[in-house]
Amino acid sequence: MTVWFQVTDPAEPEHVEAVLEALHDARPRCGATAVVAVDGPSGSGKTTLAKGVVEALAAPVVHMDELYPGWDGLADAVPLLVEQVLDPLSRGEDARYRVWDWDRHGWGETRDVPAAPVLVVEGCGASVGRAGEYAAVRVWVEAPRDERMRRGIDRDGETFRPHWERWAAQEERVFADDRTREHADVRVSTDGR
Repeated sequence: MTVWFQVTDPAEPEHVEAVLEALHDARPRCGATAVVAVDGPSGSGKTTLAKGVVEALAAPVVHMDELYPGWDGLADAVPLLVEQVLDPLSRGEDARYRVWDWDRHGWGETRDVPAAPVLVVEGCGASVGRAGEYAAVRVWVEAPRDERMRRGIDRDGETFRPHWERWAAQEERVFADDRTREHADVRVSTDGR
């Protein structure tokens, strides 16, 4: 799997506006950088919403998909985000993180994250634990489990179903332990209703 976060559908304008309104009233908690953390289970529409927010703000983005060290790495990615991206930005420094190469199953290139007024962090775990402490705005995106699974399989192919199921079990544990949904400043449902 070379690219996970290809987005073809535009974000719902009212969802983007809700995030922008929350950001307007928020204060930066990562030094001078206001972090917008777009979190929620796989297939819920996080990447689509994040793309809309990034376009509206011309902000840089960090995709958590680049930080997970493999299919069992959800919980491990949160400290990587904090240590490699959020801690440096909180000190007013540029950040740099290692990118997981999903094809080679190991760490690959690095990405630079310049200090900026706003940073969007998108993906499962973006607002979990210490990462959430840096977020000026925590966004939770959700959709029914069957719909999320359908979207994921449509995007990644039937071959990835076992991985999706394994990943979903990690999400349930991490989000339940952290109570991530409860901490959200903005909650968005993409179930089409």
